[in-house]
Amino acid sequence: MTNQLMTQTRASTAGWVLAILFVVANSAWADETCNSPYTSRLIKGQEDYVHVWTLGVEGWGDGSDKLVTIDASPKSKTYGKVVHTVSVGTRGEAHHMGFTDDRRYLWAGGLDSSLVYVFDVGTDPAKPKLVRTIKDLSAKTGYMGPHTFYALPGRMLLGTLSNTRDNGGVTGMALYNNKGTFVAKYDIPTSVGGMQGDGYGYDIAINPRKNVLLTSSFTGRANYMRDLGSLVKDAEAMKKFGNTMVVWDAKALKPLQILSVPGAPLEIRWSLKSGDNWAITASALTSKLWLIRPDPAGKWEAKEVGTIDDPAKMPLPVDISITADGRGLWVNTFMDGTTRYFDLSNPEKPKEVYTKNTGRQVNMISQSWDGKRVYITSSLLEKWDKAGEDNEQFLRAFTWDGKELTPAFEVDFGKEKLGRAHHMKFTAKGSLRASPGAPAEVTALLSRQ
Repeated sequence: MTNQLMTQTRASTAGWVLAILFVVANSAWADETCNSPYTSRLIKGQEDYVHVWTLGVEGWGDGSDKLVTIDASPKSKTYGKVVHTVSVGTRGEAHHMGFTDDRRYLWAGGLDSSLVYVFDVGTDPAKPKLVRTIKDLSAKTGYMGPHTFYALPGRMLLGTLSNTRDNGGVTGMALYNNKGTFVAKYDIPTSVGGMQGDGYGYDIAINPRKNVLLTSSFTGRANYMRDLGSLVKDAEAMKKFGNTMVVWDAKALKPLQILSVPGAPLEIRWSLKSGDNWAITASALTSKLWLIRPDPAGKWEAKEVGTIDDPAKMPLPVDISITADGRGLWVNTFMDGTTRYFDLSNPEKPKEVYTKNTGRQVNMISQSWDGKRVYITSSLLEKWDKAGEDNEQFLRAFTWDGKELTPAFEVDFGKEKLGRAHHMKFTAKGSLRASPGAPAEVTALLSRQ
């Protein structure tokens, strides 16, 4: 076979692999609606457990960060109760986590320590075990603050927030294999094709069908480990927040475009509806919704499409969760403790149709695939959380009938001395309610391309 023919064959095979993977993986998105599309074993029915990655508080228990497991099955005798905790033995600003592609392991990071913890949640989801601690992120990359953990076939892509040089927001992505071995690093660009960027990072989201990866931007360690009250009064520090998103070739991990999205765009959610080709994000500082989609010429663009609330009141939108049909979006705003639901039937004109105060401070929001259950946690960052009575720390579970959020159960993380409740992930017993992800031969072929 000639070199040219071999090249064409590999390119054709890669294209088919991506196409096949999208078809299969399209049933494997999770938040259940907001995980990597390469994560397998989608829970389509009732989740059995909610795992909460929790910031340690000095004087509460052992004071360490920990993974807290809560029984979420209404048929269980321990429904709504903590059934297990795993302490990591130190406090390092526990923040986000993500499943490996086989959903057997949860990777979780510390924004301050830059340590990455790997928990086995597949052997017994009721009793996760800490099986590995990855300590070489900063040494291998010069990056700090692991934030987003995004599964690829056999690998984990880490989005980070800062760097070891100046604790600023210029950073990148790190690639590891599932065994925890470092593979490669990818700097967030400061310029692409004449378009200037800031090099800041935050979230990662891939649309396999279009071979597009998006990254968003936040701020560096010098800001996120600082007291929020003094930070917002520091005009120079407030200039050091991200104002861009980057469009990447997902397979090659090569930056293609820089998009202007002022005000620290955070979580990115692709519509999961078949045929859709758009993503949405919320900007924390300007309280706007932004739509990312191709223009008529096929060039990606970011367009402001809605206001969440008056940015002068600093509601601080922090987390969003898109519905499985792409027609609805949950938005949590931290400062006013409000949960909002937007109708995305027309993504060009999101419409707020439901609002509820769900706490004195609220951060993460996660929903089941069927949209019938919504979970909310309270903590943003140790030095950004409120003080006194407003410093509620909880996981609150709700049922959603399309009209009203009804409380189902609550775990008071303060009363139980667990810590500050942050990110959540779901697991289920066995595999009866879980659909497979991409076949092994497909993911293996893709990983070799």
